Amino acid sequence: MGGGTDNDEIVEFYRGRSPDSEGRFVEDLWAWDDGALEAVHDYIQWLFPLAQPSGVNPRAPLVTDRTEAAFAADPDLRLRLGRSFERMLRFYGFEGTPGPGGFMVRPGPSFAARSRVWLRPSNHNFLRLTRILACLRTLGLPDEAAALFRCLEGLFRGEAGDVIGSRTFAFWQMAVEP
Repeated sequence: MGGGTDNDEIVEFYRGRSPDSEGRFVEDLWAWDDGALEAVHDYIQWLFPLAQPSGVNPRAPLVTDRTEAAFAADPDLRLRLGRSFERMLRFYGFEGTPGPGGFMVRPGPSFAARSRVWLRPSNHNFLRLTRILACLRTLGLPDEAAALFRCLEGLFRGEAGDVIGSRTFAFWQMAVEP
């Protein structure tokens, strides 16, 4: 796709044409192991950009109307965003699958081990999950956002409710509502 979207940093990053502010391409981030994804804090704003500035990474680009239009018009951009989503699902120990009722996210075989890393009170990954939910909804993957939310809601309403807390759950809920 050409035209007016070629100068959009997010679009160029997702097309694999330009690196993030640290010189990393999207493909580099997809290849990171779970330890790197946990330890580094300035990539999530590139993989899952929002229209609001990040307090953690002020150099991250912001979603504009032009960004949204590019993702709406280009199925390859949405596919590549979906690949980022799949990578983060594995990081959290989830798996995503198409199902008869639509896309589904559920705890996978590595959930017990992976959740020990992030499913703790006030963990920074709760903020990352809020960002992921909002970005997916904004950039054309609302079904995936809804599926992740349903999975997180199951955790909240189950044994992890005290760990997640009602305030975090409310942020997740707001992130998936239009």
